[in-house]
Amino acid sequence: QVQLVESGGGLVQAGGSLRLSCTASGRTFSSYTMGWFRQAPGKEREFVAAISWSVGSTYYEESVKGRHTISRDNAKNTVYLLMNSQKPEDTAVYYCAADVDPSDYNEGVEYDYWGQGTQVTVSS
Repeated sequence: QVQLVESGGGLVQAGGSLRLSCTASGRTFSSYTMGWFRQAPGKEREFVAAISWSVGSTYYEESVKGRHTISRDNAKNTVYLLMNSQKPEDTAVYYCAADVDPSDYNEGVEYDYWGQGTQVTVSS
């Protein structure tokens, strides 16, 4: 079992930055691909970014590419999502997810473990 706890959400003005953190406990964190997803009110959950366990390859949803950066610190069992140049449409609950080997890193159903979510609100 893996337990995931997100933190770092909050209110930010458009153009500002936030850094989300997700700390894992349980099994070997370094063996898991980690993903960030988000869900805005009235919308389906969508993929934001992922980072592989092996070589640390990163993947991004098109609308955040160039603005957001995912990284991981295996010594701290933590994955980060640095969000720059925030836009109002980035407003959502952000979830951290983990899986040993997701077939499709951008599909939420591929991830076995999820955090409780952290709210990010971007004001215009």
